[in-house]
Amino acid sequence: MGENMLHDMLDMAVSSKASDVHIKEGHSVTLRIEGSLVDTDYVPDSDFMKAIIRGMASPEQEKRYYESGDLDLSFVAENVGRFRVNIHRQRGSHGITMRHVKSNIMNFEQLGVPGVLEQIAEAPRGIIIVCGTTGSGKSTTLAAMLEHLNLKHRRHILTIEDPIEYEFFDKQSIFEQREVGLDTPTFSSALIHALRQDPDIIMVGEMRDRQSFEGALQAADTGHVVMTTLHSTTASQAINRILDFFSKGEQDSIREALALNIKAIIAQRLMPRAFGGGVIPAVEIMINSPIIRKLIQENRLDKLAQAIEGGREDGMQSFNQSLLTLVNEGQISEEDALIAATNPEALKMNLQGIFLNTDNQILG
Repeated sequence: MGENMLHDMLDMAVSSKASDVHIKEGHSVTLRIEGSLVDTDYVPDSDFMKAIIRGMASPEQEKRYYESGDLDLSFVAENVGRFRVNIHRQRGSHGITMRHVKSNIMNFEQLGVPGVLEQIAEAPRGIIIVCGTTGSGKSTTLAAMLEHLNLKHRRHILTIEDPIEYEFFDKQSIFEQREVGLDTPTFSSALIHALRQDPDIIMVGEMRDRQSFEGALQAADTGHVVMTTLHSTTASQAINRILDFFSKGEQDSIREALALNIKAIIAQRLMPRAFGGGVIPAVEIMINSPIIRKLIQENRLDKLAQAIEGGREDGMQSFNQSLLTLVNEGQISEEDALIAATNPEALKMNLQGIFLNTDNQILG
């Protein structure tokens, strides 16, 4: 009974183009459709919640959930699709949030991201980080980069995820996908063993701690490409977040390692499209040029934003530059751009055709 009801509920959610499904004991199941919350007629009781938890989780996962009160996993509903699932305790009862993971992986053009991401994805070695807040499309961008390689290059690609978010099918490349908790106990354990599995590219679903970064660094040091995500809103914040994994006494050597091994940091925020609904990412792109490398080595991270803004010839762009392009293309509104801007006053001047140099003098 519970499984049939869940299947019908998820089928309705996908048909309604919902991105997320919120299931709470004794309350209407709620869908997030184009950013808004919409109630349904489904009201699950305690027995239903227990039944679907048992149906989605393995015995080991179920045990972990009842011990910790939280569980992340992936779930495939037959003929409906794959979902990223978080099960949690709230006010003494069960809560479930499910995000629909589309089976078709969008390409760069469909995502609306700059073409330079193709060149970044094709890097022969180094660490590539996609960062942003929860729900900013980090995993979708990373999937597009991997699928680009899958379509055009012969690579052995190993993914380590918690949970698996996109299912890849071998085309030009060979994929192996490992899920933490199901195929491997931890990210760091999987990274240690990854180097013995002859990968060209290792994708780590999320950089969470010191151990996972050290594993990524070791892989990059030995000539591999490591792609990962991080919860941060800018490139400089991403570097600071990584440095915070380490003690003050270790940070100089980690900065040096970052300067040598980072290939690019892509930070994104989703913006509402001006017409037709949906969202499009505004993207900050930092590529490890000689200037960027020097700033990281010298711990002048406060100058990174300025260097990114001046690095257009190397393929870099700031958030404000991305927003300006999206407004000029008619993709987003000026109002939304100014709300999201890192520096709204500067963007306002840019929209009027006024640009300043590093000494705050008007150009042209």
